[in-house]
Amino acid sequence: MPLNLPNVLTWLRILAIPLLITVYYLPDFWLTAHERNLIATILFAAAAVTDWLDGYLARRLNQTSAFGAFLDPVADKLMVAAALIVLLQLGRLDAIVAFIIIGREIAISALREWMAKVGGAKSVAVNFLGKIKTASQLVALPLLLYYDRIGPFDAFRIGTWLVYLAAALTVVSMFYYLKLAAPHAFGRGEGA
Repeated sequence: MPLNLPNVLTWLRILAIPLLITVYYLPDFWLTAHERNLIATILFAAAAVTDWLDGYLARRLNQTSAFGAFLDPVADKLMVAAALIVLLQLGRLDAIVAFIIIGREIAISALREWMAKVGGAKSVAVNFLGKIKTASQLVALPLLLYYDRIGPFDAFRIGTWLVYLAAALTVVSMFYYLKLAAPHAFGRGEGA
C-alpha cells in the first residue's frame, strides 16, 4: 500500500465517517441541533472536496496506484451510505431513496468486479450519467444534513428535490450499465 498524499486524503475521508455519525450521538448539552447539522455538513463537504482533490493530485503528481484506485470508490460509497443512513435515522430521507442509492452502488460494484473478470471492465467504466448522479448526490446530501434555511433558500427542500433526482439518475444509470454488461452475460461481448 503506497502511502502518498492522494491515499492519505482518501484515508482521511474514511476517518471522517465515524466523526459524521458521532456528531449526532453527542449529548444535547455539548452541541445544539444547528451545530450538529453544521458540523456534519462541513465534514461531508470536506470529504466531497477531498474526493475530487485526491484524484486530481494522483494524476498531477503521477502517484496513481492500484490500491488508490480500489480505495477511492470504497471511501466514496461508505461516506454516501453513512450520510444516507444518518439522514434516514433523522427522518429527513425516505427509506426507498436510501435503498435505491445504496443498493445500486452495491450492484454496480459487483457488476464492475464481474466485468473485470470477463474482460469487459471498460464497457462499465464511469460515464457522464454517473458523474451527474454523483454531483446531484454531493449537493443534495450536505443540504439535507444542514437542514436549516440558508437565507431565502430552504436547504431541506432543495436537498430533497436533488436527492430524488439523484435516486432517479441512480436507477437510470444502473439500467444503462446493465445494458452494457448484457452482451457479456450472454456470451456476445468481447472476450466472452
